[in-house]
Amino acid sequence: MDILVDIILKAGRSAIELALFVLLPVMVVMLSLMRLLEARNALDWIVRRIAPLLKPFGLTGLGVFAALQINFVSFAAPMATLAMMDQRGASDRHIAATLAMVFAMTQANAAFPMMTMGLAFGPTLLYSVIGGLVAAAATWYLFGRRLSAAEAKLDETLQHRSADDAKGVLDVINHAGAEAFKIAVGAIPMLVLSLVAVTALKRFGAIDALTAALAPLLELARIDPLLILPALTKYLAGGTAMMGVVDEMRRAGQMSVELLNASAGFLIHPFDIPGVAVLITAGKRVAAVWKPAALGACVGIGVRTLAHAFLA
Repeated sequence: MDILVDIILKAGRSAIELALFVLLPVMVVMLSLMRLLEARNALDWIVRRIAPLLKPFGLTGLGVFAALQINFVSFAAPMATLAMMDQRGASDRHIAATLAMVFAMTQANAAFPMMTMGLAFGPTLLYSVIGGLVAAAATWYLFGRRLSAAEAKLDETLQHRSADDAKGVLDVINHAGAEAFKIAVGAIPMLVLSLVAVTALKRFGAIDALTAALAPLLELARIDPLLILPALTKYLAGGTAMMGVVDEMRRAGQMSVELLNASAGFLIHPFDIPGVAVLITAGKRVAAVWKPAALGACVGIGVRTLAHAFLA
């Protein structure tokens, strides 16, 4: 019992430190910046100019906005955009392409805090965009080609706050701060539970046994066995939980900056059990196209994985 209590207390302390002293400050700054750009109509301007370039990938203007949200806000932020697409008459095929892109791209709520651990910003963002576009195109032209492309007259107007004066700017920042606090506090339960589970598995030798069993296969594929723990955590508990495990490994000197950047392609994205479960709740038609979107996402994540492994 003493061992379990010790594990819980250490995991809780690590989770609180990571959520409040790493995740929260980063999310406050990034969300405030994004919401101010929204309020100043800068994002509308960007979307209008980029959208025509991305039509060949099966993306609409709202798809472009979803890409900005996943890369600069959090993995859950595109839910609002996907819900808008579902409600405003976007075709099933466009929704599938957009969902695949979101699944395959870098999630800001994990990527930005991990930059304090040594994750490279430029390559991560570049490969995220490439992977997202590949996922969208694969879904549009291959996995989702049998989905309906018929759509109603689509209203792509983005509703957001105004920041025309000092009071408006302050209001936008306050709401962004509250949103960031909600994200950070909401991450604590999953961080605590995942860190408790991971610490317990390590303490009782389960991770070492799994690593020893998989070592021959990993050596053939030239994959570092150290990645078993963060990968297992990521796909079962999500990106935020994986971030907590990586933070522990970096503090202990077990994971190098080079290994962190080389593995970012398959570790930092919302295509995991919690991420898929959250995103498909955006609407009935979003949930209906998750299978072709998932297949397209696998292609995009594969491209990102190769890019990070060999080009980062």
